[in-house]
Amino acid sequence: MKQKLPQYGKIALKVMAVIGLIIFSNLFLQWCQNNLSISLALKFAFSWHTEKFFLACLVLALVYGFFASIAGSLRIGGVFYSVGIGILGYANYMKMSYRQEPIYPDDLKMVTQFTLLRTMIGNGAFLLAMLLAIAAIVAVGWSIYRSRKLKRRQQIFRGIVLILCSLGLVYVSHFNESTNLLRKAYNRTALWIPYSQKMNYYNTGFIGGFLYNLRVDAMEKPAGYSKEAVEEIAAKYSALAADTNKTRDSEAPNIVYVMSESFSDPSHLKGITITGNPLEDYYQVADQTISGKMLSQNYGGGTANIEFEALTSFSMGLMNPQMTTPYTMLVPKLTQLPSLVSFLTQDGYGATAIHPYDTSMYKRKDVYDVMGFDSFLDQDTMTYTDKIENNPYISDASAYKEVMSVLSDEAQPQFVHLVTMQTHMPYVGKYDTLDYQATGDGNMDALENYLQDVSYSSTALKDFISELSTLDRRTLVVFWGDHLPGIYSDTIKEQNDTATLHETQFLMVDSDGDFQQQEVAVTSPFYFAPTLLEESQQPTNGFYELLLALQEELPAFETGQYYIGGQWQTQLALNKETQEVYDAYQMIQYDILQGEQYSLATDLFGE
Repeated sequence: MKQKLPQYGKIALKVMAVIGLIIFSNLFLQWCQNNLSISLALKFAFSWHTEKFFLACLVLALVYGFFASIAGSLRIGGVFYSVGIGILGYANYMKMSYRQEPIYPDDLKMVTQFTLLRTMIGNGAFLLAMLLAIAAIVAVGWSIYRSRKLKRRQQIFRGIVLILCSLGLVYVSHFNESTNLLRKAYNRTALWIPYSQKMNYYNTGFIGGFLYNLRVDAMEKPAGYSKEAVEEIAAKYSALAADTNKTRDSEAPNIVYVMSESFSDPSHLKGITITGNPLEDYYQVADQTISGKMLSQNYGGGTANIEFEALTSFSMGLMNPQMTTPYTMLVPKLTQLPSLVSFLTQDGYGATAIHPYDTSMYKRKDVYDVMGFDSFLDQDTMTYTDKIENNPYISDASAYKEVMSVLSDEAQPQFVHLVTMQTHMPYVGKYDTLDYQATGDGNMDALENYLQDVSYSSTALKDFISELSTLDRRTLVVFWGDHLPGIYSDTIKEQNDTATLHETQFLMVDSDGDFQQQEVAVTSPFYFAPTLLEESQQPTNGFYELLLALQEELPAFETGQYYIGGQWQTQLALNKETQEVYDAYQMIQYDILQGEQYSLATDLFGE
């Protein structure tokens, strides 16, 4: 008996070490989630949300057990686990700092986007993370090789742990199912806040919030959803479109969408003073045509979601909050997705997407295939790839040259969708000469570089609009900024309301000059397509007629932000007639994204 005590003692020490590592790693994640506040992390774990904290520890124990059993070593498994948790926590801290959003499960798909990650977090941090990851992978490989020498009993135990942890993680991945026991355990004390993922993670912990965003339906089924109900809506609005189209038979124009990365006007923010007018060229164009503000779903990021809304005319505000990125979580699974692309291509348009960066970002290649684009030009296939000074991204001027080459070479009408990169973060050090100065709280160096960025973008846009007059075919342009840059301090953000931090600039231009000057208080990107067709008197469809009907009373909305009667409201309150239109829109969106797609068999999305 005395001879076995030392062995039991070693086992006890190992168990205590593993438990300590799990608890410490969970605290680390909370520390990163709570803006590096040790006090808040400790209070969350041992005062405010202790039950949820230890439920998260159980999940982390499964992750650790999986890695340790793969490696065949508690120590090497712990090294790999620690590196992974360290990188995950740091990534969450960085995303919270720049975008006011936590890391979602779907964000992990971007782990191979090395160039973007390097530019976002800096060369030093990126190099350190890469070295740690490589070292951890090498260590695991070496440990797996050595594990061949483990005794049979140890191999059997290792296999049992691997199977149990794997099954446990699979079960955890179904967290959002109503029968999931872990979800039920969380529900005892969790206050889920679906309209704010930031607060959701704060209230339930990083692991709780992360699990909440696993495997989820795009939308909840609307009351009364059926084939008959969908067909009734389709018939009503398709008839309206048919009447409208009787008077629309003009030559098809080119249509160009330009989603300008982080383009906005900082002078609209309280707490900032800017010397000069970096958007002077932009306003010289905007003040002569249809222009105004656009409500962005996100602050500091979420580009793909705004793009999704603009192309499909479906609202993120109608989706489940866990559907954080439809481009990666939803669209690639669909075989058909009606959009402006499909509407135009069925009418003889060619369709080209241009993104001067990597094709795999947000699975754009797969997404564009589903939408029906004929071609996709990226940084490796573009002809024009010049950059400005130290900016690592292809300039807007080069991107517009690429657009012009597509418009000039084709006899048929073209739809070109451009997603720019020039004004993407990081901003510090991009330019040697800064023509604009800024004062206020926070990193003014980053802001001044950003001002130079949007100045170059404004000039490039003005030159592009001017050059369109050389084309034989009339060309319509919709230009908008996807979101504000995530560079403003907490002090600045506190001085501005939510709507202001989510409003960017947009304009619509007709190369023939047929658009009269019109200032739009605010709109949402899913209204772009129907508005453009209406203003240019182009043929439309029933779905866009439905959107126009909704836009009359609800010009802009996202979750928790509703622009009604010239004022912002946090709750949706509509009159009976508008509520019926809103419900019809919601039902059609559900039908396409989550339902049986009954509407595809109708004329709703056709001309």
